[in-house]
Amino acid sequence: MNIDKNNIPQHIAIIMDGNGRWATERGKDRSFGHQAGVETVRRITSECTRLGVKYLTLYTFSTENWNRPSDEVAALMGLVLSSLEDEIFMKNNVRFKVIGDIKRLPEAVQQKLQETMDHTAMNTAMTMVVALSYSSRWEITETTRTIAQKVKNNEISIEDINEDLITRHMNTSFMPDPDLLIRTGGELRISNYLLWQIAYSELYFCDTYWPDFSEDDLHKAINSYQQRQRRFGKTEEQVENQKK
Repeated sequence: MNIDKNNIPQHIAIIMDGNGRWATERGKDRSFGHQAGVETVRRITSECTRLGVKYLTLYTFSTENWNRPSDEVAALMGLVLSSLEDEIFMKNNVRFKVIGDIKRLPEAVQQKLQETMDHTAMNTAMTMVVALSYSSRWEITETTRTIAQKVKNNEISIEDINEDLITRHMNTSFMPDPDLLIRTGGELRISNYLLWQIAYSELYFCDTYWPDFSEDDLHKAINSYQQRQRRFGKTEEQVENQKK
């Protein structure tokens, strides 16, 4: 498949859906699907780096996922620990970051996350961002509390509050908004993921379960993105005139 290397989305966000269903259809425990999904993360991370993507954000565990059976949550936490290997980051020159309500995670997971962020801080090819114990409503609520406290402390005035100030107080303030959001697994919803940030992102849904999501599937998503005209509220004529 032909991909325009001059029009690669700089930030791809992915909802990695379908691990549990993939395992169930094979008569396996749901944790087996999550384990298979880790290998897909390795492959897609390597391919995104090769293509020149600068940010890859992966929805790994939502705040709502805490309501899943305790054995599945424990298995997922164990996978987080085992999957944070140096090879995936150092081999590909990838910096690691995390977003979410990290204080809810087990202490061992928090420590491993911090160690990985520190160890990869100088890597420059791409930044992989893992959303753990994350939801947009949580993020927006925390942002609102932070800004409200600053108003109360007379650090900022109500008149200072605008889109830019809100963005700068988000958990995701260190990265640009996603250009492309991919959801695997056949579901057609956003599931409380980066709601503020995807206001103008291109959305791509596919039926493929995450463990089966291949480099070719990634290329199809990017190709679809490249066929679209991103207008950001402007007319088609205005966008075309900008290119001249």
